[in-house]
Amino acid sequence: MVALSMWSFGSGCSDDSDTATGGSGAGVSGGHTAEGGAGASGGSGHGGGAAIGGGAEGGNGAGGGLPGGPSSTRLSLRPIGTVDGAPLGYFEYLPPGYGDGEKRPLLLFHHGIGESGDGSEAQLQALFNTGLPTLIESDQWPEDRPFIVLGSQHDAPPFTSCHTVDEVQSFITFAMDHYDVDPKRVYLTGLSCGAIGSWDYLGAHTDEVAAAAVLISGNGNGAFANAGCALGKVPIWAFHGDQDTTVAPSGSIDPINALNACTSPAAVDAKLTIYSGVGHDAWTQTYNLSSGNDIYAWMLSHVHP
Repeated sequence: MVALSMWSFGSGCSDDSDTATGGSGAGVSGGHTAEGGAGASGGSGHGGGAAIGGGAEGGNGAGGGLPGGPSSTRLSLRPIGTVDGAPLGYFEYLPPGYGDGEKRPLLLFHHGIGESGDGSEAQLQALFNTGLPTLIESDQWPEDRPFIVLGSQHDAPPFTSCHTVDEVQSFITFAMDHYDVDPKRVYLTGLSCGAIGSWDYLGAHTDEVAAAAVLISGNGNGAFANAGCALGKVPIWAFHGDQDTTVAPSGSIDPINALNACTSPAAVDAKLTIYSGVGHDAWTQTYNLSSGNDIYAWMLSHVHP
């Protein structure tokens, strides 16, 4: 497989100016170039797609798993139609050692409105506009963070919708069938529109699969209206900026307060962090841990019963 060079994306946050819960479908030009091939195959036989970093191919690490090194070398694009059974185009990050037969935790990332697209190779570039994927792409993701990280791309006409419940459910099913996933350690996270879609999924499916969720600048009021106190079966940590004019802070405050008032059942772990003086972008400091909240350790502390 040909190793592909890295390109830098702009650091601007396309979600800060958004006023609705849909996706623009606009791709980022001049990002990662692509070339077909096996991609990072670890031990699960992943096919198709384009390697983003140095082209990790598996078999070179201890025990036959993927080698260590910068996180971008184990990051790949999986355009729609290139991986059997994948309902959406997505990016894939595999941790060092993947492919050695051990099952690993799965972290599903759901993007914001500005990163929507049709799942093609060109439009998948938009997933690296902001949020968690930028940390992996820029080698700011520690080797000892054990997650398989997958981020699917939602496609919708401009400003119309977020990830749907069915999309999230079908992608989870695909991911658990296709990757070496520990079924007791499946986690959700999302920002803005992606957090709204994640909330909605939990409102429909509660703890069927998810072990915990970190939801940033989203709105969980519909999820609580749908599931009631059963939503609290899933540990949820919600983050929001108190100056958010795109998605009102009440979208995080109200459902978490409601969950913490539940007694039948009582919430397993419903947490709320409000950043003072922060607008819609409450995710950058959350994902890079600069706010001091270790969301990754918190997620891993929860295991599906």
